[in-house]
Amino acid sequence: MAKTQGRAIRLRAILIGLIFAILICLLTPVNNIYRQATPLGGGHFPLAPFFIFFILTLLVAAIARIAGRSYLLRGSELVVVWIQMVIGSGIAYTGFARTFLINLTAPIHFATVGNMWQQNLLPLLPEQLIPEEAAVALLYSGIEGGRNMDWSNVVVNIPWLQWLEPMLFWSVFILLCYAVMICIVNILSRQWIHNERVNFPLLKVPEMIGAAVNSKTLGDLLLNKFLLMGLAIPLFLHLLNGFSFYFPSVPKMTTLVLAGDYFPAYGLFSGFQKVKIYIYPAFIGFAFLTSRQISFSFWFFYLAGCLLFGLLTVLGFIIPASELGVTFGPTLSRPEEMQMIGAYGVFFLFLVWLARQHLKEVTKASLFLKEMPREADRTEWIDVRWTFWGTIVGIIALVCWYMLMGMALLTAVFVVCSFFMIMIVATRIICQGGIAYFTLTAAPLDGLIALAGTKMFAGVNGLLAGMTQKALFVDLRESLMPSLVHGRKVHHGKRPASLLLGGLGLTILLSLAASFLAMMALCYRYGMRELNQEWAVRTTVTVYENTYRLIMDPPETGGWVFTFAIIGALVMLLLVFCYNRFYWWPIHPIGYLTAYSSAMRILWISFFIGWACNALCMRYGGIRFFRKFQLFFIGLIIGDFLMGGIWAIVGVFTDIGYQVLPD
Repeated sequence: MAKTQGRAIRLRAILIGLIFAILICLLTPVNNIYRQATPLGGGHFPLAPFFIFFILTLLVAAIARIAGRSYLLRGSELVVVWIQMVIGSGIAYTGFARTFLINLTAPIHFATVGNMWQQNLLPLLPEQLIPEEAAVALLYSGIEGGRNMDWSNVVVNIPWLQWLEPMLFWSVFILLCYAVMICIVNILSRQWIHNERVNFPLLKVPEMIGAAVNSKTLGDLLLNKFLLMGLAIPLFLHLLNGFSFYFPSVPKMTTLVLAGDYFPAYGLFSGFQKVKIYIYPAFIGFAFLTSRQISFSFWFFYLAGCLLFGLLTVLGFIIPASELGVTFGPTLSRPEEMQMIGAYGVFFLFLVWLARQHLKEVTKASLFLKEMPREADRTEWIDVRWTFWGTIVGIIALVCWYMLMGMALLTAVFVVCSFFMIMIVATRIICQGGIAYFTLTAAPLDGLIALAGTKMFAGVNGLLAGMTQKALFVDLRESLMPSLVHGRKVHHGKRPASLLLGGLGLTILLSLAASFLAMMALCYRYGMRELNQEWAVRTTVTVYENTYRLIMDPPETGGWVFTFAIIGALVMLLLVFCYNRFYWWPIHPIGYLTAYSSAMRILWISFFIGWACNALCMRYGGIRFFRKFQLFFIGLIIGDFLMGGIWAIVGVFTDIGYQVLPD
């Protein structure tokens, strides 16, 4: 009976998680964009959710101890509250709200005589997807006197009627995408969690704290000497650097080293010219908690990618960037990076091959050719047969949405399938690799253009594909699907499943509404042009510039792009064969997929340090010492995020804020 109660999640936990998620969505635009303070949401282990989770845990434990009663929230419920906040915080920033309004309005606001968007781009845009020009102008200039209004008056004065139709059509698209993601996660959860026993490094700290609350050993955990030693490092580092930020006379400790200055501009090591060393204690902690094979692969392939650039130069292969033709990858800059196109495709097929028996069972059961095993009812949110058909219906509905907007059938099918294929692979990288901060190298459309050419993206096809890709499928730093997989793992073994899934769905819906409302209010109060949105504007305008080239006069993709895509496929094929065949193989395939990601430019040294500490600990201390010493690295994570939360609060009362974590 006690075990059953421990797994039961009460309604209060869902409601508390929902309230905090909405608050984060409402505060994030002002904090992150207007105040430029430490981001409340960022990455797949965001600051605000963990800070609130940790403080809430301390409060619950303190109240229980003082009042002599049982905890108001059990440990498992606290972790459920945390994952709801994570989902909300991702939607509130780069996962949705950060670029969404700019994406809708850029073709109107940034149209000039020189770029000729007014004549050639705007006529292709479906009228249902963009607001009227007057509403756009007001969005960028702000309501007259808006700065002196309170927020409620700003909201009342927003021209909502002019936004009604675009929001209706975009809501259908976004909710369909999210519904398909939930269905896919529900189908794959049994394979990834049970059959493959995938490690989830980003969940270890919240789950450990939750387990300590359940077993009433929270004090022992937080007062552990190893954890306190780890905690002390980021506390000292960020206290010193934070005071130095506000009072320049205070000395500071350097956390960024420009290592590229130590390498030559030409020759074999010229690819290391842009190497930087970022010191983030929390990321070192996550790297230690990741399996050694994966953490080794991340930094190994990043350095190998740098070496390849110099090697090609030495061998006389000077490949111009113009070989890329039209690309949409957020960090794609060189033809050799197109290896990732082939690598992603092969790794996706590898994931399907690993799950072949599970997918065969799900398909047969969904076609009523066999019964699902009874134990499966305790694994997923809902019966996988519902989500099997939900996935198919959702994808068909998305294809119909594209066709309604004017896209050709074949293009719509390829676009939708490529979006979710890349999303599944990226989700596996993030969840299994413990990457709290991840960016794509090449976008899904880059793969389609490289393999099928540019003809299928003529006219409105290319415009819709680029626009919708920017909305949800290219800025994956806070994408929803990895958080859904984490949510499925957190919910595993807990009941009632209907309450958990319902809370998750309601969190997504209300977070979308709150994030959109907060961004609209911020923009109409101050004017978009007055906000520090340089990254969002630059990346969005680049999408439309590339789309314009794709539509008007698409340059031919060079032969090197296809060559490197084939090379990437062959390298990945070799990696997955060796990984699956030889138990002693030291390299994990997902490391290759991140070789050119801008995330690795920040994280590679963290994974190197984490891998080295993990390897030395296991070699000379054994498993018993490892279990003790991992608390030191958990202390690094807790300390970094605690200091981030504290300085975020300080930033509320100052004009500028000290940033603990990368934006």
